[in-house]
Amino acid sequence: MENIVKKKLLFIGYNFSPELTGIGKYSGEMMHWLASQGHHCTVLTAYPYYPYWKVQEPYRKNRFWYKKEVVDFPSGGKLTVVRCPMYVPANPSGAKRMLLDTSFSSSAFAVVFAKLFQKKYDWVISIAPSFQFGLLGVLYKKLKGAKHLHHIQDLQIEAAQDLGLIKSPTLLKLLYGTERFIFKHTDVVSSISDGMIERIERKANKPLLFFPNWTDTNSFFPLENKTGLKEQFGFKASDWVVLYSGAIGEKQGLEAILHAAVALKTKQDIQFVICGTGPYKEKLITMTKEMNLTNVHYLPLQPMEAFNSFLNMADLHLVIQKEKASDLVMPSKLTTILAVGGLSLITANPSASLHKLVSKYNMGILVAAENQKALNEGILKAFEDTNTQKMTDAARAYAQEFLAIENIMTAFEKQL
Repeated sequence: MENIVKKKLLFIGYNFSPELTGIGKYSGEMMHWLASQGHHCTVLTAYPYYPYWKVQEPYRKNRFWYKKEVVDFPSGGKLTVVRCPMYVPANPSGAKRMLLDTSFSSSAFAVVFAKLFQKKYDWVISIAPSFQFGLLGVLYKKLKGAKHLHHIQDLQIEAAQDLGLIKSPTLLKLLYGTERFIFKHTDVVSSISDGMIERIERKANKPLLFFPNWTDTNSFFPLENKTGLKEQFGFKASDWVVLYSGAIGEKQGLEAILHAAVALKTKQDIQFVICGTGPYKEKLITMTKEMNLTNVHYLPLQPMEAFNSFLNMADLHLVIQKEKASDLVMPSKLTTILAVGGLSLITANPSASLHKLVSKYNMGILVAAENQKALNEGILKAFEDTNTQKMTDAARAYAQEFLAIENIMTAFEKQL
C-alpha cells in the first residue's frame, strides 16, 4: 500500500452518499475508500434523491444552489463533495429522465469549467448513468491533460430503447453517436459484469476494465435464529418470507410478484414482502388492493443498522428482471444477498451472463425471465425444499472471495 502514489481524483456522477441503494451506494463507498487511502478526491454530485425521486432531508432547503462538504481522513486523504442543483421529476418518464440528466450536466459543467483554471487532477472518473457525464470527463481530459475513466453501471440507452422509453430513431442515433464519441476519446472504459463488458466492447472497439460492484462482507453476514428475526419485523415465527428489497421501478417487472402471490395464496405460510421505494410503488399497492391480496406486505427502506438482520429474516430473496434487461443491469441487490448467505431466486435466461455466473457457482435458484409459471414453480420449489444449505453456503463463500470491497478497491486503486 505504501508504494501507491497518492492521486488527485475528480468524480462526476449524480448518485452518491448518503443514498443507501443502487449506484449511489457504490459511488459513495468507492470515493470514501479512496480518500481513506490518502487520495485527494473531489466529487461533483447531486443532492440525494434516489430511490424516492425527491430530494431528501436535510438537503431540501439548499437544493436550488450548490453546497460543499469536506471530510478529512487520518491517512491525509480528503473528500470534497460539491452538490449541484438539478431537476428531479416525481414521476420519471423517458423525457423527464433526459431533462434530469441534462440539468445535472449543465450545473456540473459550471464547476468543471472553474476547475480548468485550478491545479490539475490526475484522473477524472465519470459514472454512467448518465452516459452524458462522460462528455464532461472528456472535456476535462482534453483541456487539462488528465486521464479519464468512464465507468458504466447501467447500459442506459439500450435499457431506454428496449423498455420503450425512447422510440425516436433520430434521437437514438444521436445518443449512440455521442456515446461512441466518449468511448473514442476516453482512456479507460470499465463495467460491472462480463455480459455488459462483452456488449460495450462491441461498441467501444477497445478493451474494458472489469470493475465489479462489491459488498461489505464484514457488515453483511449470516445470522442464526430466523424465528426471532421474523418476529422482530412483525411476522409470525411460522411465516415463510419471500422478500424483494430494492428500487421499485418499471424495468424490474415486479407485478410478477403479485401474480405469484395469487397463485400461491393457498399456501398460507408463504408471505410476500416488497421493501423499498420508487416511482412504481403506488401502482403496485393499488394492484394489490384490487387483487384483494392479504399475503403481500409493503415496507419502507430499512435503516442501515437494521439491514443485515432484515435480509437474514427472509427465507427467499427475489431478484426479478425483465428479459431484455438481463445483461443491461447487474442487480446490485444480489451482492448483499450473497453476503448474508441468502437463498435467492433469480429471473435470468441461459444466455445472460448473470445466469452463467449463478449456475457456475450454484449459488441461487434460476428461473426463466418474464415467465410467470416458472416464477411460481420456483418459489414453490424453494418452499418445499429443505436442503438448500449447499446453495446458501456457496453464496456466502462467493461473496467473501470475489465481492469483498477491500479486494476489489485495492485492485482498482492499482489501476489508477
